[in-house]
Amino acid sequence: MKHLLFAVCLLLSAFSFTSCNKNDDDTDAIIGVWSGGAQFEGAPRSGAVTFTINNRAYVGLGWNGTDKFKDFWVYNPDNRSWRQIAPFPGVARYNAVAFAVGNKGYVGTGYDGTNRLSDFYEYDPNANTWTKKKDFAGGARYSAVGLSIGDKGYVGTGYGTISSTAVGAANLKDFWEYNPSTDVWTQKASLFGNKRIGAMAFTIGNYGYIASGTDNGAVLTDNEAYDPATDTWTNMRSLTNNSTDGYDYSAVARNYGASFVVNGKGYVTVGEGNKSDCWEFNPDADTWTQKTNFPGSARTYAVGFGLGSTGYVATGSNGSIRLDDVWELAPDATE
Repeated sequence: MKHLLFAVCLLLSAFSFTSCNKNDDDTDAIIGVWSGGAQFEGAPRSGAVTFTINNRAYVGLGWNGTDKFKDFWVYNPDNRSWRQIAPFPGVARYNAVAFAVGNKGYVGTGYDGTNRLSDFYEYDPNANTWTKKKDFAGGARYSAVGLSIGDKGYVGTGYGTISSTAVGAANLKDFWEYNPSTDVWTQKASLFGNKRIGAMAFTIGNYGYIASGTDNGAVLTDNEAYDPATDTWTNMRSLTNNSTDGYDYSAVARNYGASFVVNGKGYVTVGEGNKSDCWEFNPDADTWTQKTNFPGSARTYAVGFGLGSTGYVATGSNGSIRLDDVWELAPDATE
């Protein structure tokens, strides 16, 4: 009997020890579950644009390495389906910008393979029509960023002509506000940091964020927050290994990654250099937390968007291969 009691106690002790270890592992586990989404029904492409209106995502433009596209598609998460809508009325292009204000989408700038572009168009999903608006006042460019804050749209950075009297083009760091109600562009305060292309942008609450990108052949390590109420930029924690403050966000820095917002958090994944890691940005704490790695093919020039509690990454290129797959992230889920 004594031997039996000893064996039972030993078994219980081993179980308790194993259970404690499992809980510790769960605490340290990387959270977030990726799954395959509904395949994009347009042609495979990279350098497309996206905007969201009323829990629908709109994706269009881009190129396949030879042909440039002007088709547009809308994704409905309720039935996981894509539907083609009215084609973009401007010339086919890639590396353009897009944002939504209210119930309208806005698309402009980009590159048609020969020319940098500055034209801008408004999409009305209720009428399924496009309307030409005033050209972007910052001049023709591509690989810029676009976002919206409240009832205004914003476009900045990219590669284009520095001024109307300049010869040639360069990377840019200017920032412009668009008022849809007046169809007027107004220049705002430029970014603190370097000029750049291939940055990632997203909006959380009343602030817009522009992170990383590349300039002079180097990947940038800043994350800047824009406050439209004061027309000021604030440097958030740098995307570096800061041993003094006890954080390492160096892996977040990249260019031509995909970004999206879900439930008040920003997300960044993929990008040049075969990136597959995924990071969540908490604006209140100014912290980044690693999420489960992106499981699809490594890619750059993809699009990202958030609908409800789900983030999406779609299209892009892996070397010379253009992609048309879609991946969904449930950022707070576990396997």
